[in-house]
Amino acid sequence: MEPDLREKVVLITGASGGIGSATARAFAAEGARLVLHAHRQRAQAEALARELAGTESLVVAADLRRPAEVARVFAAAVRRFGRVDTLVANAGAWETRDVPLETMSLAQWNRTLATVATSAFLCLREFFHQVRRQRRGNAVLVGSTAAVFGEAGHADYAAAKAALAFGLTRTLKNEIARLAPAARGYGGGRVNCVCPGWTIVPRNAAKLGDVATVRRVVATMALPKLARPEDVANAIVFLASDRLAGHVTGQTMVVAGGMEGRWLWQPAEIDVSVA
Repeated sequence: MEPDLREKVVLITGASGGIGSATARAFAAEGARLVLHAHRQRAQAEALARELAGTESLVVAADLRRPAEVARVFAAAVRRFGRVDTLVANAGAWETRDVPLETMSLAQWNRTLATVATSAFLCLREFFHQVRRQRRGNAVLVGSTAAVFGEAGHADYAAAKAALAFGLTRTLKNEIARLAPAARGYGGGRVNCVCPGWTIVPRNAAKLGDVATVRRVVATMALPKLARPEDVANAIVFLASDRLAGHVTGQTMVVAGGMEGRWLWQPAEIDVSVA
């Protein structure tokens, strides 16, 4: 069944990254029109737009932690396309080092929450203003399995992504349905979340290049393989489709090969005399 996304306007934050660019390609394949956001990687977003030459797209650079810049992104999108049908809130940051909470600086904590949670809040707030005007729209938030299972050494990231995956998704499904109420042939506004597990993207390529690390993380999965960005992108496209997912809202979809959690201890660390 076709997702019926042709000519829909999709704004993807963090479009220059691994999951963001794969998501752009997936929407382009369905004939959508794209707003590709980047922060410091505008050149990569522009290269992506050139790659998708047959797709009508707009590249915008902005710091999404700043309300005025978020407003500028949406104003540019509406000026170019007249509307925004789907917001994919994908932008974020993950500290590659493992930093236990006891040694984590307040600066790191604030930086991660601002980049992940505050940026999503500001984008969703601006998007909801547009949804009220057009009486249509849906949002897909990109969380993480860190939000579902936690992630030792990354309390900042887990907390920020949990805000998206649970607090925001489950609250905003009720708010958007009032801004974009159901009508004949339209099920109403929706908000959902995709939580990727370990996915091969540039920011963790070095860590996932280590065989021991790969064995450790895939050992928690029913399907013992790392995700590719396209796996996540396909789930996002599904949730953005009013035809395919028109009665799906407030849901958190984990795309992680059936992950059930992570090892808390390596086998060699266990004292079998007290186990």
